[in-house]
Amino acid sequence: MDLNQIKAVIEGLLFVAGSEGITAKQVAAIFELDAEDALDLLYDLQSDYENEGRGLVVAEVAGAFQLTTRVEHAPYFERLAQQPQQAGLSQAALETLAIVAYKQPITRVLIEEVRGVKSDRAITTLVSKQLIHEVGRAEGPGRPILYGTTKDFLEYFGLRALDELPPPPAFIAPDDLEEEEHLLFQTPDIFADDEQ
Repeated sequence: MDLNQIKAVIEGLLFVAGSEGITAKQVAAIFELDAEDALDLLYDLQSDYENEGRGLVVAEVAGAFQLTTRVEHAPYFERLAQQPQQAGLSQAALETLAIVAYKQPITRVLIEEVRGVKSDRAITTLVSKQLIHEVGRAEGPGRPILYGTTKDFLEYFGLRALDELPPPPAFIAPDDLEEEEHLLFQTPDIFADDEQ
């Protein structure tokens, strides 16, 4: 493996390591090098990024190296964060949203009982997309948060009010569950041409 290939692999390792980063010792073990040579490779890659003016930098933080964005680009990342998110919802988020829509107000624990799996991530996604929000606190130990849908939920699905939700079926066969969810949360194409 030549030097450029090794640096390309290190670049991939930095990406995979994420915010935890990777140490020169780890790089040395992966490539069966001594620690000084591994450190030189990391510094060499760091220089490549700097000299080429890339949007990412190889930063050394607390003894580990990681890929990070340039500090001077922060205003652009803030603008991106402030834009409305266009990404669709995952299967887990759709399931969670259906449960909240039909059973609100509802706690995380009750959502998880219905789904049968942890739902923290799905709830966080739905809150960040402003489709659900905290509507109060349940009585009882710990006073858990109660979740309900938002006005944005109604707008997203083209509903005037919650009573326009289709009635939930009493029982859905597992094979039909995905199709039912798709139909339930199929958004109207408000931008479609009137022409058929």
